[in-house]
Amino acid sequence: MATTAPAALGSHRPFTRYWLTTGSSSTANQIVTVALGWRVYELTGQALDLGLIGLIQFIPALLLALPAGHLVDRHSRRTILRSALALEAAAAGLAALGSATGLMGVGGLFLAAALLGVARAFEWPAASSLLPGLVPRASYPRAVAWTSSVRQVATIIGPALGGGLYTLGPTAAFATCAAAWLTGLTLALGLPKAAQQRPNEPPTLASVLAGIGFIWQRKEILGAISLDLFAVLLGGATALLPIYARDILAAGPIGLGVLRGAPAVGALIVSAALARWPLQRRNGPAMFAGVAVFGLATCVFAVSQSFALSLAALAVMGASDMISVYVRLNLVQLRTPDQMRGRVTAVNGLFIGTSNQLGEFESGVTAALLGTVPAVLLGGLGTLAVVALGALLIPSLWKVDRLDTA
Repeated sequence: MATTAPAALGSHRPFTRYWLTTGSSSTANQIVTVALGWRVYELTGQALDLGLIGLIQFIPALLLALPAGHLVDRHSRRTILRSALALEAAAAGLAALGSATGLMGVGGLFLAAALLGVARAFEWPAASSLLPGLVPRASYPRAVAWTSSVRQVATIIGPALGGGLYTLGPTAAFATCAAAWLTGLTLALGLPKAAQQRPNEPPTLASVLAGIGFIWQRKEILGAISLDLFAVLLGGATALLPIYARDILAAGPIGLGVLRGAPAVGALIVSAALARWPLQRRNGPAMFAGVAVFGLATCVFAVSQSFALSLAALAVMGASDMISVYVRLNLVQLRTPDQMRGRVTAVNGLFIGTSNQLGEFESGVTAALLGTVPAVLLGGLGTLAVVALGALLIPSLWKVDRLDTA
């Protein structure tokens, strides 16, 4: 990665290994997103098919989220993380082999997307629940910020690299993804066994669903997850970037990679600032402000026909989204008992992680019905409406001051 490990945590070898594992996997995720989107649109030319990529990844995540969280709390989080990375490498390898032989059409690409959805259903709760056991509690907010930073660096490098690799053909892009996930797996094999408190109750349906009950009782956590969910669901325009790159901005595959990386530039700046100066007070209002700016920037991007203005709008979207991500992740992890973290994080992932894929499907359907620009503009306006409603309906989130106190 182009950035370096944080000074305060750089000498902490378990965190550094975790940080690099996250960077490798995140880079692969970004490359494969560009490659899948461009290849499917290249084969079919249909906006709806771009949305189907998101839906196909959403379905396994929806079905497996709660069982995955249950397993993460009861079994080794390291082992589950390693298994997820191995499955992602296999899916990318399948896509590379199919592309090289010319035997993989749209159906095969959808199968690879489904396998990635299965792997991500387990990777997110395993990785997120593992981190608090690897670093001291006092260092956790900075660890979150630095982990977010390396994801943003990957989001900058990955799409641009994916667009460049795609000029060599889809095989090169998918094979690079497989290599990056194998690198992450190799790093994860060296992670130490972290402290983990396991549930005392027997494995029952009630224990599987316990994460939902916990979140329902903690209204500030429920509010943060819900606000982020609807903002991503309505305001996400990433599924339609291939259309903007080819038909509106005439930027080509390399331009698509640059556009995909733009939100990460803004997010990286904010996450680096948060790692140096963590938010101490008024975290709830900060989250509402971040989501509101995200909605406004989405509206600007929707109507822009300038490549430079579109990049700037996407960068602002990434910067503002990073604020809400930071508040949400810290709320979930710092206010959840360790023996519940897997299940609570899985529900969080179900609401937030899968909302990215469901939002892509929603964008594809709306664009097919209304057109690309009206679909994105409507999403941005919808996000602003969600912020206004959230301020009225989720007062407990608005009142959140410090993150580390209940």
